[in-house]
Amino acid sequence: MNKASEYRQHAHECRKLAAGMESADQRALMLQMAKHWEKLAADRAELITRHPELAHEGSAMRNGASPRSSPNRHRLME
Repeated sequence: MNKASEYRQHAHECRKLAAGMESADQRALMLQMAKHWEKLAADRAELITRHPELAHEGSAMRNGASPRSSPNRHRLME
């Protein structure tokens, strides 16, 4: 899983792209995408608040570890 900060960065990039678009439809679409990224960031932050053990799992998977090798895997299955 990605960090909430990464999701917020994606939202920021969407807003920057939207600012440079001439088409109102495209701009609205990019702003909607930014809202979705912000929602994902908020959801991720809330998840980590409730389950701090998951904060380290995302970095382990990005470094090549299998989700099956995670010591907290059983908690994800509950």
